[in-house]
Amino acid sequence: MSVEVSDVPEARRYEARVDGVSRVAGVAEYIRTPELIAFVHTEVEADYEGAGVGSALVRAALDEARAAHLRVLATCPFFAGWIARHPEYQDLLYQSRSKVSD
Repeated sequence: MSVEVSDVPEARRYEARVDGVSRVAGVAEYIRTPELIAFVHTEVEADYEGAGVGSALVRAALDEARAAHLRVLATCPFFAGWIARHPEYQDLLYQSRSKVSD
């Protein structure tokens, strides 16, 4: 099974398709600024759960974020968990630079 992931900026999401089929197997929704990309929701169709579609979405999205020199805010639990298990991507995580305290 091959998973193809593409960015669809007009929909603010990455889409995954399996084996060249036109039907979308999964999506990763995001909010993007010039310096940051926040991944807010990931969903994989039930037929493809456990088949690596979600991992393919995350890996492709993070590889593109790295290439574009973007920081990543993983508000989506799937993205956050995946990054926690893949330390080679943890350097992308956004770190607040604010010095404000209570």
